[in-house]
Amino acid sequence: MAVSLFDQFMSPTYLGVPLLVIALTLPWILYPSPSSRWLNNRLLTLQNWFINRYTHQILMPLNLGGHKWALILTSLMIFLITLNILGLLPYTFTPTTQLSLNLALAFPLWLATVLIGMRNQPTAALGHLLPEGTPTPLIPVLVVIETISLLIRPLALGVRLTANLTAGHLLMQLTSTAAFVLLSMMPMVAILTTILLFLLTLLEVAVAMIQAYVFVLLLSLYLQENV
Repeated sequence: MAVSLFDQFMSPTYLGVPLLVIALTLPWILYPSPSSRWLNNRLLTLQNWFINRYTHQILMPLNLGGHKWALILTSLMIFLITLNILGLLPYTFTPTTQLSLNLALAFPLWLATVLIGMRNQPTAALGHLLPEGTPTPLIPVLVVIETISLLIRPLALGVRLTANLTAGHLLMQLTSTAAFVLLSMMPMVAILTTILLFLLTLLEVAVAMIQAYVFVLLLSLYLQENV
């Protein structure tokens, strides 16, 4: 039973070729590109409104130096939201349930924020490792603790996204399996379970959007510390 539950998180292959690449390129095909009628296109208008609102929210706490990251942060947000929501469709694969993919997204971006801080303001960047007013005997211990907390940030980003999506998918599969099994034995309980599954699906749609937002928001906060 445990193996069948986690089979949905295995990367699918076709003729020995992993389909993860196709799953990662699909979101960019779904979004319409601007045309000569982009002002009259309702879908593009809605898309542009969402992007503008999100970019405003992300860049509001950042100074002008961090505004150079607007394109990559917004693109990453849309990319993650699309992958997470597409993974809720039946018989699909969610790439963001793979810890390796999430770490591949989190680690380079986190490292870029650290390198920017080391290049632009090395004193302030290193100053984060030692809080002001620390007693002298605690300085070595706090430096080690702050260094570990700094290095664990990309791991926390990847694990948070993976764990939340994996838990949601498991809950949906367990609830749907229970509804199917109970349908012949206790129809009323099966109907209640199906209603619960519907509500859980709505919750997972919200979680898919919120987790993508949190992922990028934390990256922007790391960037704010170093620009």
